[in-house]
Amino acid sequence: MTVLIDPPLWPNHGTVWGHLVSDASLDELHAFARRVGLPSRSFDLDHYDVPVERYEELVAAGATPVGARELVRRLARSGLRVTPKQRRERSGLG
Repeated sequence: MTVLIDPPLWPNHGTVWGHLVSDASLDELHAFARRVGLPSRSFDLDHYDVPVERYEELVAAGATPVGARELVRRLARSGLRVTPKQRRERSGLG
């Protein structure tokens, strides 16, 4: 079981964001997020959005840095990935 983080590359809301995921369980992901003080509102169905300002801190706390493609591959392989279609359906837009 590993908590993974990709490099912050996605600009929004005045900063740049990355993603924090687990390759094994949402329970593991939520436990890590609680331990490092991530707000629950930053959780988005299968990942936490994390600002560039927290990246180094989260790596120091035990998140394993990987590239964005590797993060998506491992999230999909875990069975936890929410696809864009599922995301739209859950939001009522699909």
